[in-house]
Amino acid sequence: MTNLDRRSFLLTTAGAALMTAAPALAQGSEDAKLKALLDRIFEDQVDDSPERATSLGLDKGARAALKGQLDEVSTAAREARLAKVRTRVAALNGIDRQALSTASKVDLDVVLYQNSHALSNGEKYKFGSVGGRFSPYVISQQNGAYQEIPDFLDNQHRVANAADADAWISRLHAFGKVLDQDLERMKIDVAAGVVPPDFVCDLTLAQLRALRDQPPEKTVLVTSLAAKAKAAGLTADYATPAARIVAQEIFPALDRQIAAVEANRKIATSEAGIGRLKNAEAYYAGACEASTTTTLTPQQIHQLGLDQVADITARLDTILKSQGMTTGSVAERLKGLNDNPAQVYPNTDPGRAELIAALNVQIGEIYKKLPLAFNTLPKAKVEVKRVPAFIQDGASNGYYQSAALDGSRPAAFFINLKDTHEWPKYNLPTLVYHETVPGHHLQIALAQESDRIPIIRRTGGGFSAFSEGWALYAEQLASETGSYDGDPLGQAGFLQSLLFRASRLVIDTGLHSKGWSREKATDYMVSVTGYPKSRAQREVERYCVAPGQACSYKVGHTIWMRIRDGAKAKLGTKFDIKAYHDAALLSGSMPMTVLERHMADWLAAQG
Repeated sequence: MTNLDRRSFLLTTAGAALMTAAPALAQGSEDAKLKALLDRIFEDQVDDSPERATSLGLDKGARAALKGQLDEVSTAAREARLAKVRTRVAALNGIDRQALSTASKVDLDVVLYQNSHALSNGEKYKFGSVGGRFSPYVISQQNGAYQEIPDFLDNQHRVANAADADAWISRLHAFGKVLDQDLERMKIDVAAGVVPPDFVCDLTLAQLRALRDQPPEKTVLVTSLAAKAKAAGLTADYATPAARIVAQEIFPALDRQIAAVEANRKIATSEAGIGRLKNAEAYYAGACEASTTTTLTPQQIHQLGLDQVADITARLDTILKSQGMTTGSVAERLKGLNDNPAQVYPNTDPGRAELIAALNVQIGEIYKKLPLAFNTLPKAKVEVKRVPAFIQDGASNGYYQSAALDGSRPAAFFINLKDTHEWPKYNLPTLVYHETVPGHHLQIALAQESDRIPIIRRTGGGFSAFSEGWALYAEQLASETGSYDGDPLGQAGFLQSLLFRASRLVIDTGLHSKGWSREKATDYMVSVTGYPKSRAQREVERYCVAPGQACSYKVGHTIWMRIRDGAKAKLGTKFDIKAYHDAALLSGSMPMTVLERHMADWLAAQG
């Protein structure tokens, strides 16, 4: 996502701690040259992204002014960032890789991979976004400042004093301008034929109107600021000027977006995939490579999904039969479990609060077991929170938010509780393993806290196959270490999670390379997983606006398991799961091709 000079960066508490945590390097060595370059790139990225500065807790000291700003998202800003990436690639290519230590080779390989792919994709495709996740549409139910900024302010902008509250007001002024920058880019893309499907337009309009069609003073942009100011003991009236900005600047910008999306709706088709776009085949292949960080083709991914769906379904069949569930397909039997009243929390606010409380208790219990498989545990804490209601219709079923580097905000797992019936109790343990520990939180927090890698890699990476594949591996690790002993339905929940991710391989490639409709994709997911149709359709709608991303999970998991099983086979009784996890995680997130090379080097060093 996302400059001050080195001295200015060191003025921040988090910056000083992170910079001194890195191992000392001999001055003048190629390692030191690389480290200095990577630190400069990091500092430039943070200064180029006020939102990232806030997310990392670095919007203070010499960077305090960034707290009142938002990221520039105009076409000109995009081109300026691409020019910087071009310069970075040239500088990284100037490093003598052969003169680097083993660890520094990994650092170079990771950052060069990220920047070189960003450069080639950014030069090739001028519409939407083509970073670690491709999305052809600037504004959709999942993309756009209209839904990102309210959530960002509510969850990440801290208000501890008057300056923080004033910075919030400043960001509200900037919000209207950013909305118009999104609109400008969307219109350019639509003129080039990049029009979202009609149902994506409908979902987007519903969310735009949910923010727009309420009194200004009732929007989260105002109520959250007022609540935070009150909690900080501030007596000034911030609600009135904030509501005035919403009414006079933000609402008119939303009206302009609504009108433009309504116009798009009139020319949109129901074609769900990207097959209608120019150079769609090459674009989708690039999207799959960006998300999986492998060279697997869409057809290979599709076949992998079909094979794994068949295998996991057979394993589920055995478990369900052992519990007396023998009638109907596996999906139908799973649906029966989902519909069991004993398996669901009430779809009320008290029911949602009970669900979240139960998950937070589970996290505490898991922490007690982590030393069985890990030498190194994260210092940052994690908590479960609800996906904000104002974005729940278009949001994913859940997502993880890392902790601030300065400790000012814990990590959080946001769960979408629009309908609690979509979360039967037998599914929830696996969900927690995936999103918190030993899944996303453990992996991401250990990278942030690692003393083995430079700050740019502790705070970034964005390699979905690594992180999502690890989270699925974490689910499997929980199963392997006895978390479901005596709980066959919990084991079924784990297998249903794997089955869901395997079905994604089939569905995403079906939509974008085989011309599947939204209805066909939704029906397939229901027929395989037993999920409620509402949940399956929301999932499919996500894949329509983020081609390839859904493939990262099971492809990543498959590679993680292949690497570990290979290490176990070679080392035999010498295999140490704790040492393996340290080697895999403390070196940070990386492309799967780099991970395979890195772990092969580790394995060779084990003798």
